[in-house]
Amino acid sequence: MHILIANDDGYLAPGIEALVKACEGLGTLHVFAPERNASGTSNSLTLHQPLTVHKAANGFRFVTGTPSDSVHLALTSGLIPKPDLVLSGINNGANMGDDTLYSGTVAAATEGFLFGIPAIAFSLTDKGWAHLDAAARVARRIVESVLASPPASSPWLLNVNMPPLPDLDQAPWQITRLGRRHASFPAIAQTNPRGEPIYWIGPAGEVRDDGEGTDFQVTRAGGVSITPLQVDMTHHAGLPGWQQWLGKP
Repeated sequence: MHILIANDDGYLAPGIEALVKACEGLGTLHVFAPERNASGTSNSLTLHQPLTVHKAANGFRFVTGTPSDSVHLALTSGLIPKPDLVLSGINNGANMGDDTLYSGTVAAATEGFLFGIPAIAFSLTDKGWAHLDAAARVARRIVESVLASPPASSPWLLNVNMPPLPDLDQAPWQITRLGRRHASFPAIAQTNPRGEPIYWIGPAGEVRDDGEGTDFQVTRAGGVSITPLQVDMTHHAGLPGWQQWLGKP
């Protein structure tokens, strides 16, 4: 088995090192990750400048681009065999609810899924890498479990969020749906040294839907959230209404 591992925190991040170490023995591991932190880059590809791939002393390859660039190059450059599984993470912070639309961690896994390869994104819900060792052990168990008994439909795309707990090994796993957030807080205006206005994107909005069965609710209760994702953004329930609208004079 060949396993491709990526992230969005950069190839030097503790999370990807922990995930690679946890997956040793499962197959041949290939690491393609961004050269630097690329959080929030979503599924963007670099199309207007060339990309370079370098190999670090530990064997990790790092790419001068986004998480999606990293996986895309791994799958299309001929540098490695086609992988059987794509893993992303472990991310420094949660990727739940609406955040999944912006997440580079989820995007790296999604890129594998778009190429027909099963993929899993792993995240710790709090920043700071607390109890990363426990999260890595749980990630290994999830990979082993899904490989031993994969779902009937393939490929599949999973988004896993883990609370930073020392006893995470004993935490229950639960299949969840994405929660929702309120709109982001306002942009933060500042002035640069030349007196020109600059802006920082505001913090993410507060949680709006953290009801039963959401990723927010499960991780808050100390469980491991496993959310199956899909790429089809079609509003299927709205199709009849729009067909009716189109037929009106």
